[in-house]
Amino acid sequence: MALKFWRQRRRRPPSRRLLRPWQAPLALVLLVNAAAVGYRITQGWDWGDCYWMVLITLSTLGFSDPHTQVLNGAGRTVTALSLIGGLVVVQFTIQALLGLSESGYFRRLRERRYLRWLSTMQNHVILCGYGRIGREIGEQLAREGVPFLVVEMDPERRQAAEDRGLPVLMADATLDETLLEAGIHRCRSLVAALSSNAANLYVVLSARGLAPQCRLIARSDSEEAERKLRLAGADQVVSPYVSGGRTMAATALRPLAVTFMDLLAGSDCEVEEFRLSDNSEDLGDLAGASLAELQLGRRTGAMVLAILPPTTDGPRDGPRHLIANPGSDVCLAPGQMLVVMGSKDQLDRVSQLLGPALIGVEHMAG
Repeated sequence: MALKFWRQRRRRPPSRRLLRPWQAPLALVLLVNAAAVGYRITQGWDWGDCYWMVLITLSTLGFSDPHTQVLNGAGRTVTALSLIGGLVVVQFTIQALLGLSESGYFRRLRERRYLRWLSTMQNHVILCGYGRIGREIGEQLAREGVPFLVVEMDPERRQAAEDRGLPVLMADATLDETLLEAGIHRCRSLVAALSSNAANLYVVLSARGLAPQCRLIARSDSEEAERKLRLAGADQVVSPYVSGGRTMAATALRPLAVTFMDLLAGSDCEVEEFRLSDNSEDLGDLAGASLAELQLGRRTGAMVLAILPPTTDGPRDGPRHLIANPGSDVCLAPGQMLVVMGSKDQLDRVSQLLGPALIGVEHMAG
């Protein structure tokens, strides 16, 4: 019997649980208005006198008021019923209002308001994990002005993110319901930066099952984990140790190139990937046109850094031959990806120039 009651209680909608503490105050409002109507009918007073009589009756402090001396029989009945009802309703109202804070009502109300706000987020990045790697990712996203949401379970890390003024969803990122609340269907990409390879694998599996078109980036600390994350559906797998080692080696061998990338990250220049449609009809006159004929640099001011040829097996099936610093004789073809550098306005002009030939634009941090 107790188990049945508990199940029924759990099935109650959240709105009913939030409205329950206000039942006693609502009953008090109904009592006040009913008593005022009673005085209006029995005594013929105006509404001001009616509500004044209700106030001094329920407070039990106003029986020396002249109004109490002219009550007829029906008016005394209304007064008596008001006193009896007031003793019960006022007591429960006071208890309910005092218990709101202790019961966590206002906390639940804030959580519901926060979840409604999360449902309005569009084209954001979901950052799962706010450890050392997650903090660096968050700092870079904040500098770029990209909206993002932190998903974190650890209270200390959550507090650290909130201290930075970041929106945080305190939940388990490996659960489908958490990713749905975070807006997996409306986000531009998801970054799995949890400290555990297994946790990142669960996140990628859940996200790929819920949103097949979402761009997924995952953290790993071993080659085996990287292989499994790619099999699970990750578009990109990054190892902090491998990336750090490559950066240190590049600094030793090509210090000027690394310095240039650091300067690029601090400037208003951005690098974006422009993916062309696989359908040649979408390209229209652009199909087969060379970069010289397109005059992209002169018309937009942006620079084409590289072109990734199309593939028939999908973007995650393996490496393709990258055409770096393409010459003016390189022609556009369906399924290509253009890596272009420029300011935000210049990249917007590239999007307008390519028009319906585009099926996706991905931002690359400098």
